[in-house]
Amino acid sequence: MVFQMTEMLDVSDLAAEKAKSLLEDKGFAEGALRVFVVGGGCSGYQYGMALATDAEAGDQVVEKNGVRFLVDEESAPLIAGSRVDYIDDVMKQGFSISNPNASHSCACGSSFDTAGGGGASQARSCI
Repeated sequence: MVFQMTEMLDVSDLAAEKAKSLLEDKGFAEGALRVFVVGGGCSGYQYGMALATDAEAGDQVVEKNGVRFLVDEESAPLIAGSRVDYIDDVMKQGFSISNPNASHSCACGSSFDTAGGGGASQARSCI
Protein backbone atom coordinates (compact mmCIF):
# COMPACT_ATOMS: atom_id res chain seq x y z
CA MET A 1 0.00 0.00 0.00
CA VAL A 2 1.47 3.37 -1.05
CA PHE A 3 0.47 6.65 0.56
CA GLN A 4 1.13 10.19 -0.56
CA MET A 5 3.49 11.96 1.83
CA THR A 6 0.77 14.36 2.98
CA GLU A 7 -1.48 11.40 3.85
CA MET A 8 1.16 9.58 5.89
CA LEU A 9 1.99 12.01 8.71
CA ASP A 10 1.08 15.53 9.65
CA VAL A 11 4.02 16.91 11.62
CA SER A 12 3.61 20.06 13.69
CA ASP A 13 6.18 22.84 13.41
CA LEU A 14 7.16 22.31 17.06
CA ALA A 15 7.68 18.55 16.53
CA ALA A 16 9.89 19.27 13.52
CA GLU A 17 11.87 21.83 15.52
CA LYS A 18 12.37 19.42 18.44
CA ALA A 19 13.29 16.56 16.09
CA LYS A 20 15.87 18.75 14.35
CA SER A 21 17.39 19.74 17.68
CA LEU A 22 17.45 16.11 18.86
CA LEU A 23 19.10 14.91 15.64
CA GLU A 24 21.76 17.63 15.85
CA ASP A 25 22.43 16.99 19.56
CA LYS A 26 22.92 13.25 18.91
CA GLY A 27 25.23 13.76 15.91
CA PHE A 28 22.60 12.85 13.29
CA ALA A 29 22.25 16.32 11.70
CA GLU A 30 21.79 14.75 8.26
CA GLY A 31 19.69 11.88 9.61
CA ALA A 32 16.00 11.37 10.20
CA LEU A 33 13.53 10.43 12.91
CA ARG A 34 11.93 7.04 12.35
CA VAL A 35 8.31 6.69 13.55
CA PHE A 36 7.14 3.10 13.86
CA VAL A 37 4.65 0.71 15.41
CA VAL A 38 5.38 -2.63 17.09
CA GLY A 39 3.15 -5.21 18.72
CA GLY A 40 2.76 -4.96 22.47
CA GLY A 41 1.86 -2.27 24.92
CA CYS A 42 -1.30 -2.15 26.99
CA SER A 43 -3.66 -1.99 24.02
CA GLY A 44 -2.01 -4.15 21.35
CA TYR A 45 0.37 -1.87 19.45
CA GLN A 46 2.83 0.67 20.71
CA TYR A 47 4.53 3.62 19.08
CA GLY A 48 8.25 3.96 18.80
CA MET A 49 10.75 6.51 17.53
CA ALA A 50 14.39 6.09 16.70
CA LEU A 51 17.20 8.04 15.10
CA ALA A 52 18.10 6.87 11.60
CA THR A 53 20.97 7.72 9.28
CA ASP A 54 18.94 7.20 6.11
CA ALA A 55 15.73 5.78 4.65
CA GLU A 56 15.49 2.06 3.99
CA ALA A 57 13.80 0.31 1.07
CA GLY A 58 10.03 0.64 1.36
CA ASP A 59 10.12 3.61 3.76
CA GLN A 60 7.70 6.49 3.39
CA VAL A 61 9.59 9.77 3.80
CA VAL A 62 7.84 12.85 5.13
CA GLU A 63 9.76 16.10 5.26
CA LYS A 64 8.78 19.02 7.47
CA ASN A 65 10.86 22.19 7.82
CA GLY A 66 13.97 20.40 6.54
CA VAL A 67 13.59 17.39 8.86
CA ARG A 68 12.88 13.91 7.53
CA PHE A 69 10.47 11.52 9.27
CA LEU A 70 10.56 7.88 8.13
CA VAL A 71 7.77 5.29 8.33
CA ASP A 72 8.45 1.65 7.43
CA GLU A 73 6.01 -0.21 5.19
CA GLU A 74 4.67 -2.42 8.03
CA SER A 75 3.85 0.59 10.23
CA ALA A 76 2.44 2.74 7.43
CA PRO A 77 -1.13 1.33 7.35
CA LEU A 78 -1.38 1.56 11.15
CA ILE A 79 -0.36 5.21 11.43
CA ALA A 80 -1.34 6.74 8.09
CA GLY A 81 -2.96 10.12 8.66
CA SER A 82 -1.53 10.50 12.17
CA ARG A 83 -0.33 13.80 13.61
CA VAL A 84 3.07 13.99 15.26
CA ASP A 85 3.29 16.80 17.78
CA TYR A 86 5.50 17.77 20.68
CA ILE A 87 3.96 18.34 24.10
CA ASP A 88 5.72 20.46 26.70
CA ASP A 89 3.56 21.04 29.76
CA VAL A 90 3.48 20.28 33.48
CA MET A 91 2.28 16.68 33.01
CA LYS A 92 4.27 15.56 29.98
CA GLN A 93 7.18 16.50 27.78
CA GLY A 94 7.92 14.70 24.55
CA PHE A 95 6.61 13.61 21.19
CA SER A 96 2.96 12.71 20.90
CA ILE A 97 1.08 10.85 18.16
CA SER A 98 -2.60 11.40 17.47
CA ASN A 99 -3.77 8.45 15.37
CA PRO A 100 -7.14 8.41 13.55
CA ASN A 101 -6.76 4.64 13.04
CA ALA A 102 -6.77 3.91 16.77
CA SER A 103 -10.12 2.58 17.98
CA HIS A 104 -8.83 2.13 21.53
CA SER A 105 -5.79 3.55 23.26
CA CYS A 106 -4.17 3.25 26.62
CA ALA A 107 -4.49 6.10 29.09
CA CYS A 108 -0.80 6.91 28.71
CA GLY A 109 -1.22 7.39 24.95
CA SER A 110 1.73 5.18 24.00
CA SER A 111 -0.23 2.17 22.89
CA PHE A 112 -3.33 1.60 20.81
CA ASP A 113 -5.42 -0.93 18.91
CA THR A 114 -7.29 -0.63 15.62
CA ALA A 115 -10.84 -1.64 14.76
CA GLY A 116 -9.40 -4.69 12.97
CA GLY A 117 -7.33 -5.64 16.00
CA GLY A 118 -4.19 -7.61 15.38
CA GLY A 119 -1.93 -6.29 18.08
CA ALA A 120 -1.27 -8.68 20.92
CA SER A 121 -1.72 -6.70 24.12
CA GLN A 122 0.48 -7.35 27.09
CA ALA A 123 -0.90 -7.56 30.60
CA ARG A 124 0.71 -4.52 32.15
CA SER A 125 -0.49 -1.18 33.33
CA CYS A 126 0.51 2.18 31.96
CA ILE A 127 2.29 4.61 34.18
